[in-house]
Amino acid sequence: MEIVSAISLGIGCIGVAVIVWGALVSTVALCVSEVKGFSGKDSCADRYRVRQRFGFYLLMGLEYMIGADIVRTLVRPTLQELAVLGALVAIRTVTSYFLNKEMGQNVSAESK
Repeated sequence: MEIVSAISLGIGCIGVAVIVWGALVSTVALCVSEVKGFSGKDSCADRYRVRQRFGFYLLMGLEYMIGADIVRTLVRPTLQELAVLGALVAIRTVTSYFLNKEMGQNVSAESK
């Protein structure tokens, strides 16, 4: 069972790394976009792309974290652990849904 805990921890760390990497990449891209804006170039479309990219990384990180929670529950499948897993999955799923919906609205607003 110790190996399953290590696998769960590894998957969770990958999720955190994906979110941190996305934050770094998006921050750099946003700074580049803003510097372009100082020179008079319109950076609105660039900001939408940065937001889309960051949203993608957030969604991917959340998916890994849900996977880690599911694997972790295999180690301790008590009723309390299942309830905690259900609550975590529900919260992360709702967050993912609204993030995905927001990203979809940005794509349709950008294409108009």
